[in-house]
Amino acid sequence: MQFTYDINCGASNLEISEDTYKYLIKARRHKINDEIYFRNLNDNLIYLYKLISISRRSAIFSLISSEEKEVENKKDLHLGWCLVDPKTVEKYLASLNELGVSKITFIFCEYSQKNFKLNIEKLEKILINSSSQCGRSSIIKLETCDSLEQFVKENEDTYFLDFSKTFVDEKKDDIKTLVIGCEGGFSSDERFTFNKDNIVGFDSSLILRSETAVIGASSKILI
Repeated sequence: MQFTYDINCGASNLEISEDTYKYLIKARRHKINDEIYFRNLNDNLIYLYKLISISRRSAIFSLISSEEKEVENKKDLHLGWCLVDPKTVEKYLASLNELGVSKITFIFCEYSQKNFKLNIEKLEKILINSSSQCGRSSIIKLETCDSLEQFVKENEDTYFLDFSKTFVDEKKDDIKTLVIGCEGGFSSDERFTFNKDNIVGFDSSLILRSETAVIGASSKILI
């Protein structure tokens, strides 16, 4: 772990309990006078604390120093991901966070199953753990949108991943916002919302699952 997350870090004294306590004290076996880095993921500061007290269910740290240390990808990428099974999202979300995706808007498209419901709180916990491991000083911002038409209205110069002779690699420096379809792709009505000059694809004849496409496209654009 590059740091431990605590929303309250920045205070002169920091008390940990429950899962954080179990991880640092029980699993990692930290002892009095050990020094540990924390982030709150609300600012770009990394905080160094010293462990000064341990009880049966909690521990107290004292702030030693803080330093502004932003760790982010050099490029921003906003994904419009047409909603797939939330279990699939949970499985691949950490990888997208590690790649440096800045924002994901989950779009309820025509081919999205209507019974899919996202647990944003659970997804944010996955992102916090991911950033703690990879060192990122923020997490992906998560939003939802009721339709592809609405998303396009709210996001200018949107690109669409679909079948195209223009490949992602050729446009990677221009793509700031990219829409990925769900299983089954886009409906014929949804394709009318496309800017025909902003359709990109892969140099492949294979049909990819939505999660494979979102990881592949993000990788080509960001790293």
